[in-house]
Amino acid sequence: MSTLLLPLLRLSAGGVAALLLATASTGCFSNRQNEGASLYQAHCSSCHGTQGEGLRRLIPPVAASDYVARNRAGLPCIVRRGMHGDVVVNGIHYNQVMPGHEDLTDSQITNLLNFVQRNWGNNNEPYTVREVSELLAPCHGSDGQ
Repeated sequence: MSTLLLPLLRLSAGGVAALLLATASTGCFSNRQNEGASLYQAHCSSCHGTQGEGLRRLIPPVAASDYVARNRAGLPCIVRRGMHGDVVVNGIHYNQVMPGHEDLTDSQITNLLNFVQRNWGNNNEPYTVREVSELLAPCHGSDGQ
């Protein structure tokens, strides 16, 4: 019998289950660990900038953004449905159309928003998937995923 198997044989059934759960959990979380950054890069950076800096007076920044901090409840619907019309960010007026991202799931919107909430001078509370799904209700945007 291999010396590598001996420690496993000494584990109780609960110990083996805990070991398997820890191994499975690690893999699950590591696959989505950087999803928010990847989603931002794919869906947002071409307009809002690679560092969230925006584009002069055309596209508002999401970095160090008072709008991001003050409009927590509305952000999920903005990501899902987009927006148009005047918006003031850090004291500057912007009036461009932002496209929505109907293809993102609730959990992807959560990860994307959490990336923005915790980077580039933003230090806001992270969202939960449940919270984002609930906040998407007013714009009929929740997909339950």
